[in-house]
Amino acid sequence: MARYTGPKTKISRIFGEPILGNGKWLGKNSNPPGQHGAARKRKTLGEYALQLREKQKAKYTYGVLERQFRKTFEEAQRLKGVTGENLIKLLEARLDNTVFRLGLTASRPEARQLVNHKHITVNGETMNIPSYQCKPGDVIAYRPKSADNSSLTSKNRGKNPKFSWLDWNEAEKKGVFITFPERESVPENIKEQLIVELYSK
Repeated sequence: MARYTGPKTKISRIFGEPILGNGKWLGKNSNPPGQHGAARKRKTLGEYALQLREKQKAKYTYGVLERQFRKTFEEAQRLKGVTGENLIKLLEARLDNTVFRLGLTASRPEARQLVNHKHITVNGETMNIPSYQCKPGDVIAYRPKSADNSSLTSKNRGKNPKFSWLDWNEAEKKGVFITFPERESVPENIKEQLIVELYSK
């Protein structure tokens, strides 16, 4: 199962951004990890290091391991349009990310768990594959039994209105994946062009 189980704050400190949570402790201890933290002499990152860093940031953000990330990139290359933008669209269309964007959970790892434990349906069918690629028109909802579970539904944060590619009906507890998002609509701070350059070598 493709997931990171190590310390989240350490990853956030590497990138200086709260990419694996709310960054609660990032301001208090924002030095890079390591014995000497910020006191350690660090050379200016080279071109390859910057590209690798951006790829690692994308992988940790969306909870994808190397092989699956590479497959997603290859699929993005096959699609028409800009490869980097296609990559972000495919990552955003993952079922676990869609559940997170709909506001059903507070984090992507929590959304992955919700899917793995068969609490989510797609077009009426129970789906337990977090990497499932949502398609325009797909209806995402709680499984009927799960919809009555207050411990699950109480975690709903409500959909952010900025995510215009998704629609959520609170009364019916159903969401619709309307279309693939445009890059400018995705708030993640990822320089996808650097990832394209890395894989193009």
